[in-house]
Amino acid sequence: MDAFIKQIAPNLYSYRTRFWSSLSATGEMFFKAGAIAFVLGLLFGIMLVVFRKGGIRQNMIIYQITNFVINVFRSIPFVILLIFLIPLTRSIVGTAIGVKGAIIPLVFGCVPFYTRQVEVALSSINEGKIEAARSMGSSTFGIIFRVYLHEAVPELIRVTTVTAISLIGLTTMAGAVGAGGIGSFAINYGQNQNHQDIVDACVLILLIIVFIMQSLGNLLSRRATNRGLITIKH
Repeated sequence: MDAFIKQIAPNLYSYRTRFWSSLSATGEMFFKAGAIAFVLGLLFGIMLVVFRKGGIRQNMIIYQITNFVINVFRSIPFVILLIFLIPLTRSIVGTAIGVKGAIIPLVFGCVPFYTRQVEVALSSINEGKIEAARSMGSSTFGIIFRVYLHEAVPELIRVTTVTAISLIGLTTMAGAVGAGGIGSFAINYGQNQNHQDIVDACVLILLIIVFIMQSLGNLLSRRATNRGLITIKH
C-alpha cells in the first residue's frame, strides 16, 4: 500500500505524517464545534418556534432578540467572522490560531445556520397535533418533546446532516487562516508548494467524508420515517 501511494502521490507520501495530523485536527474541530453547535442550534430553534407569534408560549421580546442575534451572525461571511471574533476567542481560550482558536468561530458560524434549519423543521409540524396535545393538558415541555421533537425526527436528521456537511466546509476555511486541518494542509503543502497530488488527495478525502455523512443521514432519516409509519399503522 505504501509503495502504491508513493508512486501515485509522492509528495503526499513525503508529508504523510503531517497529512494524518491535519486530518485529525479537522476531526477535532468538527466534533467539538459540532457538538456545541448542535445543542445551541437546537435550543435556539426551539425558542424561535415556541416564542413566535401564535406559538405555544408566545413571547415577542425573547423571539425578537433571538431572531435579531441569529440574523446578525448569519449575515456575516465566515472568513470575516473569523477575524471579527479574534479578540473574543483570545479572551476565552487564550489564542486565535490552531484548533483551539477555531472552535468558537466555528460555533458562531454554524449555530445561526442550524438554528434556521431547526426552526423550519419544527414549523412543519401539523398544528392539529399541537392543539390536540394542548387539549389533553400537555405542558409546554411536553409539547416540545412529545410533539415537536418527536414528530420532526426525520426532518431534524436531514437538516443536521446538511449542517454537518456545511461545518466540514467551515473547518477547511478556518484552516486557510491558521486553524490547521485539511484546509491548511492543502494550501501550505499543496498549493503553495505546487504539489497537485496533495491538493487532489485533500479534495478526495473531503468528498469521501461528505459522501459517508450524506449516506448515513439519508439512511437514518429513512429509518426514522419508516418507524413513524409503522407506529401509525399500529
